Amino acid sequence: MPALLRKRNPEGRMTLADHLRELRNRLFFALGAMLIGAVLGWIFYEPVLSALTRPLTDIANQRRNEGDGGIVNINFGGLTDPLAIQLTVAVFIGLVLSSPIWLLQIWGFIVPGLTKKEKRVTRVFVVAAVPLFLLGCALAFFMLPKAVSVLLGFTPEDAVNLQDASVYLTFVLKFIVAFGCAFLLPVFLVAFNLVGILPATAMLKAWRPAVMIICVFAAIMTPTPDAYTMLVLATPMVALYFVAVGIAFLFDRKKEKEQPDWLDVPDDQASAL
Repeated sequence: MPALLRKRNPEGRMTLADHLRELRNRLFFALGAMLIGAVLGWIFYEPVLSALTRPLTDIANQRRNEGDGGIVNINFGGLTDPLAIQLTVAVFIGLVLSSPIWLLQIWGFIVPGLTKKEKRVTRVFVVAAVPLFLLGCALAFFMLPKAVSVLLGFTPEDAVNLQDASVYLTFVLKFIVAFGCAFLLPVFLVAFNLVGILPATAMLKAWRPAVMIICVFAAIMTPTPDAYTMLVLATPMVALYFVAVGIAFLFDRKKEKEQPDWLDVPDDQASAL
């Protein structure tokens, strides 16, 4: 990373201007990587669009085989819709392909003051963040046909399902990205623990509200009314939360061992102070 990202004042601390400058530079790198990925997304637009609309195609074929005359397809209603949708899909592909870069930039901005040993650990977690994000996206893509099937199941008999292409693809892309971001939960929890914001004991004590928040988040992000789809997202998120708690305990224990003895103040003296 360029040295200008780490400019500090003579006292060794980063000023507000330094933080803003670092944020600007990291955004520049992240957006640049996303732009390069979007170019590739523009090139491979047609096969990606075919994969994203396959749930509709499968339902249309199923209805055709069953003798149901209902039509299921996407509709490009506006004159500029084909261009706008291709741009949207290209940006989505760029977001996924550039995930190693922008995840690294987010992590580097959150934890700028780590020791050399801790920086080695952060590299491990950055490496873990990318597969987690992609795993969440893959899980959403796997659940997409069921979600579309359940939602279109409310269509009255012999009605036509001509989905607006812009609305449908916006829904699908948000659905996939939301799953990917949800799987980043343990990475950011560990990041906050490393910088001393979130101790492991606090994370463990808050497990009940954390599980409730995860279930509410999963219910909001899964558009289907069935509990199965919600549990598919909520269950791994809860498991990853407790994995993050366990890793945070290891880090806290290591910090306690490395803490100088003269910082240990007896309880009676601490109460007197």
